[in-house]
Amino acid sequence: MTQLNTPYPATAYLTGLLRSRGYDARQADPALELVLRLFCRSGLQRIAAELKLKFEGAGEKAPRGKRKMLIPASVQFFLDHEAEFERTVEPVVRFLQGRDPTLAMRIAGGDFLPSGPRSILAMQQYSAHGTDDPLAWAFGALGVQDRAKHIATLYLDDLADVVHDGVDKHFTLSRYGEKLAASAPSFEPLAAALAAQPTLIDNMLMAITEDLVAKHQPTVIGLTVPFPGNVYGALRIAQTVRRISPETKILMGGGYVNTELRSLSEPRIFDYVDFITLDDGERPIQCILEHLRGERGLDGFLRTYVREDGRVVFKSAPTEHDIPMKDAGTPTYDGLPIEKYLSLLEMLNPMHRIWSDGRWNKLTLAHGCYWKACNFCDTSLNYIGVYEEQAADLIADRMVTIIEETGQSGFHFVDEAAPPKTLLALSERLIARQISSTWWGNVRFEKTFAQPQVAAKMRAAGCVAVSGGLEVASDRLLKLMNKGVTVEQVARVTHALESAGILVHAYLMYGFPSQTVAETVDALERVRQLFLAGCLTSAFWHRFSVTAHSPIGKDPARFGIELLPMPVVTFAHNDLDFVDPTAVDHDALGVGLRKAVYNYMHGIALDEDVRFWFDFPVPKTSVSKNLIRRALEAKAGFRQVAQ
Repeated sequence: MTQLNTPYPATAYLTGLLRSRGYDARQADPALELVLRLFCRSGLQRIAAELKLKFEGAGEKAPRGKRKMLIPASVQFFLDHEAEFERTVEPVVRFLQGRDPTLAMRIAGGDFLPSGPRSILAMQQYSAHGTDDPLAWAFGALGVQDRAKHIATLYLDDLADVVHDGVDKHFTLSRYGEKLAASAPSFEPLAAALAAQPTLIDNMLMAITEDLVAKHQPTVIGLTVPFPGNVYGALRIAQTVRRISPETKILMGGGYVNTELRSLSEPRIFDYVDFITLDDGERPIQCILEHLRGERGLDGFLRTYVREDGRVVFKSAPTEHDIPMKDAGTPTYDGLPIEKYLSLLEMLNPMHRIWSDGRWNKLTLAHGCYWKACNFCDTSLNYIGVYEEQAADLIADRMVTIIEETGQSGFHFVDEAAPPKTLLALSERLIARQISSTWWGNVRFEKTFAQPQVAAKMRAAGCVAVSGGLEVASDRLLKLMNKGVTVEQVARVTHALESAGILVHAYLMYGFPSQTVAETVDALERVRQLFLAGCLTSAFWHRFSVTAHSPIGKDPARFGIELLPMPVVTFAHNDLDFVDPTAVDHDALGVGLRKAVYNYMHGIALDEDVRFWFDFPVPKTSVSKNLIRRALEAKAGFRQVAQ
C-alpha cells in the first residue's frame, strides 16, 4: 500500500542482484492486486453486501429521522448510487491504466461518474477561481485527458473513503494500518489486529497471498516494508504464508525496519517472520540464503535479527561487508505487471502530479547523503551516513538497460539528495550518448544549481522536476539545523531551475525547536514571495518531529528542548515526544500554513497579507516585501557583470 502508479524500487533492486548471482528470484506487488480486486464490479458488490449487513440493522434501531446519522456520508452516497458505481468502476480503472483513452471524453463531460462527498468538496474548492466551470482554469477546452484523469481519481478517492468509513478503518489508498505501526513501542496493537477476525480487505489480501504461493511455490519469501503503512499488510501476508506453507522461510526488511526496529526485543514478531535485516538488504539476504543452503552458520549473518531460545538476537559478523553499488546489478521490473498500474491525478499542480501520475523507473545515483549534517536528519543511520558515488556512465548504462526492458524512459532518482557533480556529469553523458529520457529527483538547493548553464544542461538531458528542502524558511533556524543554505540562496537556485523549465517542489517544516509564532509567520511570507516570484511550483508543510537517530534526538539539550519519558520500548522506536519552552501551538499554526500553500500552488490569493490564513491573531510579518525580488535582482546583476 504505497503507490498505485509505479512499483516501489526495493524488489526491483533485489531481484536484479539475486538473479545476477544465480538465484531464481521472482517479484510481485500484492498491494496493486488488492486494489484491482477491490475496485472492480465483483469487489464493489462484496463491499455493498458488507455495508448493508453492517448498517441496515443499526439504522432500524435508531430513532426515526436519525437513522442516516449512523451511516457515514460516503457510505450512504455509495449505497444510494451502487448501480452507477458498479457500472463505471471497471471502465474507470481501464482508463487510469491507459488502456481506454477514448473514455476521457465521457468522464470529462461530468455526467458519466457519480460524484461523492470527496468529489463535491474538491469542486467547491475550485470555485474560488470564479468560473461557471470549476475546472476550466486548470484544463481549458483541450485538456480532456487530464480533466478526465482528475475526475476519475476523485472517484477512486470516494470509493476509498467508503472502504475506510464502512468496511475497514485501517484502509486508505496509500497505506494500511499505519497507526498500528508508527513509532509503536509495543507490538501489542499489531498482535491484537492480526489476531482479530479478518476484514474484507484482510480476506482479499490473504487470497492474493495464497494465489502467489501456489503460482511460484517459493522456498523463501522476502517482504519489503518501507513505511508504517506497510507493516500490517506485510504481517498479514506472512501470517498467511505461515498457515499454508509453514516450511517457507520469510525475510523482512525495508525503510521502516531500518529506522524503527533498531532496538527490537519483541520475540513475537518472529511468529510471523524468520529473519529481519537492517539497512541495505543485498548482502544480508545473500548471507541468509547461503545459510539456508547449509553454506554458513548463524554467526555468519550481516545485520540480521533472529529468535534464539525465545529471545531476539542480533547477528552481524565483522568480516561481512555490503556489496558496492557498482556490483549490485541493474534493477529489473521483470515479473511486475507494469501495464496494470494506475496513473492518478489527485492534485491540480504540475509538480504534485509527478508523484502519482505516470510510471517511473526508480534508480539511485549515489548511496547516502553527501551533506549528512542536518541536525534533524537520521545522519547516524546507514542510508544517510554511508555515502558512495557511482560513475555517470554506469548510471547511463543502467538507464538504457531498464528502458529496453520496460519500454518506458521515465526515471525517478530516489536519492536522499542527488549530488550536483553526479547530476551534471550524468546530464553530459545522456546528451553525448543521445539517450532520450525524462527524469526528476531530490536535491539540496546548492549554489551550483543557480548557474543558468547547469540548469539548462539538466533540462536538455531530460530533467523535468526537482524537490528539495527549504525547511523552516528562516536563516536563523536554517543555521541552527545546519542546513547549509540560506533563504536567498534557495530563491536564486529555484528561480534558475524554474527559468530553465524545471518544476520545483519545496519541503517545508514548522515547529522546529525554539521557533516562535513570529518566525512561523515570517516563514510563510518568504514562501509567499517565492511563489509570487516564480521560484516554486509546489510545496508542502511538514510538522517537525524529533527522531531517535538524529543529532537533535541524541542531544536535545543543545537545542533547548526536553524529551518526555518514553515507555518501555520492545518494538518500534523512532519519533520522540518533547517539550519546547516556547510553548507555541504549532498544530494550530499548521492549519493556516497548509491552507495558504495549497492556495499558492493554485495561484490564489498570492497578494493577501499572510495573516489572512490564520483563524486567530498572529503578528504582522517583519520580512521586507521585496526580500526575494532583491535577492533575484542581485543575482541577475552579478551575472551581467560577469558577462
